[in-house]
Amino acid sequence: MISRRTLLKASFGLASSAAFVPFYARSAEEISPNLALANYTGSDRATRILEAAKKEGRLNFYTTIAKSDLEPLLNPFEKKYGVKVNTWRAGDEQVVQRAVSEARAGRYMPDIVHVGSSFLDNLRQENLLQPVVSPMFTDLMPGSVPEHRMWASTLLSVWVQSYNTNTIKKEDLPSSFADLLLPKWKGKLGIESKSSDWFATVCQQMGTEKGIAFFKELIATNGISVRNGNSLLNNMVGSGEVPLALETYNYMPMQAKRKNAPIDWFLLQPAVARANGIALFKHAPHPGAGMLLYDYMLSADAQKILANMDYVPTHRNIPSPFQNSQMTPVDPAMSVAERNKWNDLFNHLFLG
Repeated sequence: MISRRTLLKASFGLASSAAFVPFYARSAEEISPNLALANYTGSDRATRILEAAKKEGRLNFYTTIAKSDLEPLLNPFEKKYGVKVNTWRAGDEQVVQRAVSEARAGRYMPDIVHVGSSFLDNLRQENLLQPVVSPMFTDLMPGSVPEHRMWASTLLSVWVQSYNTNTIKKEDLPSSFADLLLPKWKGKLGIESKSSDWFATVCQQMGTEKGIAFFKELIATNGISVRNGNSLLNNMVGSGEVPLALETYNYMPMQAKRKNAPIDWFLLQPAVARANGIALFKHAPHPGAGMLLYDYMLSADAQKILANMDYVPTHRNIPSPFQNSQMTPVDPAMSVAERNKWNDLFNHLFLG
């Protein structure tokens, strides 16, 4: 759960930015009768949700989805249903901080949120999310919907290894993490500065103590440069400044390669993925429209759009490059104490 100190520190900047977003806020005392649609299972469910959404006319969407990807994803929704999506975008932590600080102030602005599963669990622990029943669940891969039904996974962010094709030949790529200890990788490796979830999961899959010992040896032997931001790290791989990145989100090198950048990717075991998902807020100002977007994000139409943008969809019938790959998901319910421990260890090892 996000600490009160962190929220208080963040609330000043978020409060000022909120004034520029034309969102309607609902007070704590107001609960829309349309919220009951979240668990309605009648045969006329879709019709009732659409009618409610059209009457509400709009919804407020907090998300981490890349700005360039929001338009091709949301334009078909707005065109089909005539419902306006007001979007506020930031990083996972910032999205959660804003939603929690607003709720604690009695101002309920967002209807729907789309962030990483670990951050969705932060919102669940803050008692801000509404359980949902959707017929779309049957089309998703196993494990996409937790038992509490507070969210549903829409896509997987798979951490892949990426490399500069002008600097490294495909036949010279490492086939295991152990290969990275070879002298030829000295000074060529990079990592993103906030990758403790990836680090923790890889270490746990290796055997925690063995994994930690491996990364200590790798840093001491060949060094690992740290870059602040996944996009920056990906760009530096493309430029050759970082010949090989230990982890980048899969869609980044895929999209860059499609634009003819000298970059490609591969996958070492243990491979790690983080689920991103959609959730409805229990004080949603526009719950009917929120449910309409919730179902849309899990539909084959939206999942195909995500796949075309090189995301990994959770819809079982939409193909992806990772359908036959073994991947370990990050545990979204990892305790605050455990996550802090891994953050501290990551910072100590990689940032000194």
